[in-house]
Amino acid sequence: TGTYRGKRITVQSHGIGCDNIEIVINELDALANIDLETRQVRPNHRKLTMVRVGTSGGLQPDTPIGTYVAAHKSIGFEGSLFFYANTEEIRDLPFEAALKEQLQWPIKGLDPYVVNCSESLYQQIVGDHGDIVPGCTIAANGFYAPQGRQLRLPLADPTLNQKIEAFEFEGQRITNFEMESAALSGIGSLLGHDTLTVCYIIAGRQNLNMNTNYKQGIDGLIELVLERI
Repeated sequence: TGTYRGKRITVQSHGIGCDNIEIVINELDALANIDLETRQVRPNHRKLTMVRVGTSGGLQPDTPIGTYVAAHKSIGFEGSLFFYANTEEIRDLPFEAALKEQLQWPIKGLDPYVVNCSESLYQQIVGDHGDIVPGCTIAANGFYAPQGRQLRLPLADPTLNQKIEAFEFEGQRITNFEMESAALSGIGSLLGHDTLTVCYIIAGRQNLNMNTNYKQGIDGLIELVLERI
């Protein structure tokens, strides 16, 4: 924790996956809103601003390698949000229904959920600057089969990625895969915080290409977010 151009900022790693970021969000909120000596919730809620900056795989022609994508809408493939109460208040239920119908959802006992980022934070960082693409981002619960990758084990639905790429609902298409955005936006929203995920596309899932020398690009995205946060 320190200051950057007069702004107080904490840089926090969170590990891979919604399960890891779920821990980080809850404990950052506890530091801000729970008196750790009395174990009582503080009477005045402190709203945090949390932006995840990371890497991602692009799913559409307009999100090729080198693109910055902001998760205006996040799709959770991992179920963590369903362990919390009152999620219907923050989930996009029509979008969820369209997903299950168009994807012919193959995973029994695990439904996708859909949540939005903080609109005010999105406008602050993305707005009409034109250098970050608005996205619908999948937060997968694994790196291989949940993202359509196959090594020795067969996939439950080998055509799922093709259906994801073809999906469209109210003019919106799914832009990229990563592994944390849905829990960040979902749990953050339930806790009353402003959240957003912005990713640098380092792999093209349709073209099967990848940029392994992406450090300069991710550094550029970090600087961009720091300027606007």
